Amino acid sequence: MPPFARMSYAKSKDFKKAMRFLFKGLKAYRVAVAISLFLAAAGTVISIMGPYILNYMMEEVLRIPMNFDQITKYGIMLAAMYAFAFGFNYLQNFIMAKVAAKISQRYRSDITKKINQLPLSYFDHNTYGDLLSRMTNDVDLIGQTLNNSLPNLITSATMIIGIPIMMFTISWELTLFSLIEIPLALGLISIIVKFSQKYFIKQQDFLGQINGHIEEIYSAHNVVKAFNGEEKAINEFDQINRKLKYTARKSQFLSALMMPSINFIGNLVYAGICIFGAWLAIKDNDLLFVTSIITFTTYIKLFNQPISQLGTIFSSLQSSAAASERVMEFLSEPNQPNDVDNKTISKIKGKVEFKNVSFGYDKDKTIIHNFSFTALPGQKIAIVGPTGAGKTTLVNLLMRFYEIDSGEILVDGVNIHDMTRSYARNLFGMVLQDTWLFEGTIRDNLKFGNPNATDKEMIEACKMANVHHFITTLPGNYDMVLKEDSLVSQGQKQLLTIARAMIQNSPMLILDEATSSVDTRTEVLIQSAMDRLTKGRTSFVIAHRLSTIRNADQIIVMANGEVVEHGKHDELLAKGGFYASLYASQFDENQQAKE
Repeated sequence: MPPFARMSYAKSKDFKKAMRFLFKGLKAYRVAVAISLFLAAAGTVISIMGPYILNYMMEEVLRIPMNFDQITKYGIMLAAMYAFAFGFNYLQNFIMAKVAAKISQRYRSDITKKINQLPLSYFDHNTYGDLLSRMTNDVDLIGQTLNNSLPNLITSATMIIGIPIMMFTISWELTLFSLIEIPLALGLISIIVKFSQKYFIKQQDFLGQINGHIEEIYSAHNVVKAFNGEEKAINEFDQINRKLKYTARKSQFLSALMMPSINFIGNLVYAGICIFGAWLAIKDNDLLFVTSIITFTTYIKLFNQPISQLGTIFSSLQSSAAASERVMEFLSEPNQPNDVDNKTISKIKGKVEFKNVSFGYDKDKTIIHNFSFTALPGQKIAIVGPTGAGKTTLVNLLMRFYEIDSGEILVDGVNIHDMTRSYARNLFGMVLQDTWLFEGTIRDNLKFGNPNATDKEMIEACKMANVHHFITTLPGNYDMVLKEDSLVSQGQKQLLTIARAMIQNSPMLILDEATSSVDTRTEVLIQSAMDRLTKGRTSFVIAHRLSTIRNADQIIVMANGEVVEHGKHDELLAKGGFYASLYASQFDENQQAKE
């Protein structure tokens, strides 16, 4: 037995709560569901009455002389009943399929809406693949359960209640004998469910893990190949896949065990009915009782169907409980704090103040310590420092991607916490180190932050970003569709994101390593464009290349979440402090590279 086969599998945290969540989705469609279930029950009742009418028909066949008119009457009645049963079942399936599709659509919409309400810290601890698995696999499983299992549950319950009633009208002795199947079958189902539930839960968990792993490796396949990490990635995949195979095999095996076990019990009862019925017919010397035995065997076969279905339904409900629990857990995640106010600034000047700001991604580990700084309107503020100093974190706080633990951040004297997040973010145009372009035309990508921008404004911005000529050389120009495999370099993508920020035309600007992905020649072109873009705007520039921020109005030098120096380039060099050592180290590196 493999090591993972001996691991402990926790059961569903709260099976009843998960099922309540599952059926809560039906509340908005309760009328359609009620009609569907009524049709399912009505069609089942009609089907149950079929063998009863057939019993009278066979009695007429055995009578001497036979009454052909009566036999014909029973035949027409049976045909009409089965036609109605078919019609009811067709309508029930149509209604329930529509309801299940709408509920699945609503859950996916709820998940999508929830994604936009969650704080960014949630995505720091959860993989995108697992989230996609909740939106696709888990929601699909919920829809399948509502579409299939719920009507089958009503059908099975109707048959389990209705068939014994019809059997009692024929022979109470045979009925009592046949009912021994119910406690035997239900006991067997409960035992199998008890052992299989934990495997269904783990199956969904491992499915989410394997989707997360695939998404992660696929999105970084170039890095994986560059570092010869294929074997490691395959080994990790195989490890998760083996766990998924093991739990899936266990859950499916135990689930599939129900039907043959129940059929075995049913066949034993079936044989017993034939023997016991024949004994009753001989004892009472009643030839017509043979028809009752035939009808009973028909009912026993029908009776096996709902009992077997119960096993399948319980298995499906187990999987759906695990899936609904995962969806419920995600939808129950705490949202980012609501905006407490919606203050705005009538005329934005661009003064930004950090007052005694402290922050940590984890509450027990503060990385920004009592930070204070003021950027005057129109100033270009450069933020420099070693990796992990807190440069990008300052930008995250300014954009309200994360909420500060203490202190204030003010824009023109207004606390950004008193603004809505969307308003605060609209104050800043942003160019990130990691380029992001979605699949669509270049025009759509450029106008992403300002859909109302004219083509003239777009082209002018692209000229300022020195990317217009490149776009005109592409097939389709601004209407070219960018895809994952588009022949656009990383530097060209960065130029497009810079042009996008220019088109947004926000009163303030944030550049987070905006020139890190371009060559030296392109960097010079971008710098001239940036000088035009930042003119008259308060700008925050995070840079590793200190040569690019010599003309900054103020340079903030950070280390370990604190400001260790600030001032102009020449002033900081003259001090001979931390900034001077950073600048000297880069100068030495450049000299060595030239040599």
